[in-house]
Amino acid sequence: MEGVTRFEDEVRRRAERRAEAEKEKDQSIWFGLGMMGVVGWSVAVPTVLGLAVGIWLDARTTGTVSWTLTGLGVGVILGCLTAWRWIERESRKR
Repeated sequence: MEGVTRFEDEVRRRAERRAEAEKEKDQSIWFGLGMMGVVGWSVAVPTVLGLAVGIWLDARTTGTVSWTLTGLGVGVILGCLTAWRWIERESRKR
C-alpha cells in the first residue's frame, strides 16, 4: 500500500506542477512584453541623457574630445548595466 500512496502523491504533484505551468504560461507572455519595455526604456533614457549632456558640453567647450560621443557611450553603458541589473533581480524572483 505504501507504493500506491507514493505513486498517488507523485501523480498529484505532477498534476499541480502542470496546472501551475499552464497558468504561468499566459502570464509569461505579458511578463516578457513588459520586460522588453522596461529594458528598452532602461537603455534609452540614459543614452538620450548622456547624448544631451555631451551635446551641451560640446557647445560650451573647445578641444579635441567629442563630448557627444563620450556622453553617448557612457549613457549606453549605464543603460545596459541598469537593464542587466533589473533582469537579474527579476529572474531571481521567479
